[in-house]
Amino acid sequence: MSRLHFLLGAAAAALAACGPGIAPRPEDASRIQFRALDAMNTLRSARGLVPLELNSQLIAAAATHSRDMARQQRPWAFGSDGSSPIERVQRSGYPGRFRGMVISETFEDELETINAWMIDPDDRRILLDSEARDMGIAGFREPNGKLWWTLITGARSPAPFA
Repeated sequence: MSRLHFLLGAAAAALAACGPGIAPRPEDASRIQFRALDAMNTLRSARGLVPLELNSQLIAAAATHSRDMARQQRPWAFGSDGSSPIERVQRSGYPGRFRGMVISETFEDELETINAWMIDPDDRRILLDSEARDMGIAGFREPNGKLWWTLITGARSPAPFA
């Protein structure tokens, strides 16, 4: 077993003790976000990276995009209005720089989805970006159970000189 698979399994097992993965309902959003944050920070810590913090503006941008992907019935980076991920992050009021976005169309919970993203080299690069400091994650659940996930990372802009 590779070190990466061991770490993924350990993170999933530790977080599974918090309860089973659930489809995102409005009342479950906070718990899902914190479970995802814990998983991300476990993976980042194992590589000596600084932990991420949840950011409400990035969560709002992720939620908007997850709903929009469901409406479009396709997992892709652009909004139905033609907006890019950078534009959506700017619209949310996030004061930092967009660093990356990963998306998914799946029936898997947030932890299984993070594990799948970690297997893909391009997605893993975004999740383990050493410049990222903030994250937002949100899912949208269709009546048939299909889940649309969006995770966005950002880096805070340096504070201006006083």
